[in-house]
Amino acid sequence: MQVGIVQIVMIAIVATLLIAVLKPHRPEMAIMVGIAAGVIILGTTARYLEEVLELIRQISGRINLDTSYIAIVFKIIAVAYLCEFGAQVCKDAGETGISAKVELAGKVLIVYLSSPIMLSLLNLLIGMI
Repeated sequence: MQVGIVQIVMIAIVATLLIAVLKPHRPEMAIMVGIAAGVIILGTTARYLEEVLELIRQISGRINLDTSYIAIVFKIIAVAYLCEFGAQVCKDAGETGISAKVELAGKVLIVYLSSPIMLSLLNLLIGMI
């Protein structure tokens, strides 16, 4: 499957031009265009995620990796991408304070989600000692 990078870049360029025109006169509409463009770009790239997930499942099946760890890694990746997207939307709207809080929340959630893996590694290390 070929990545539609040309589509993504064209959407980004058109959205950027629209935002540049709208921002001085209708800043609220400029923000909406930015959010819409981000959602469209995210939706365009999300369809490729299924293939990546299938590849990771195949690899984990070959090495007999516990699927619960794979699920945790997928959740961590999802949190990272969603928080990055949300933080960038906040920055685009000029809300850097809220953006920083979204990033912090994402980091806390990632640590929380990764705790079973860290605990498992700790138990493995203790078992080796």
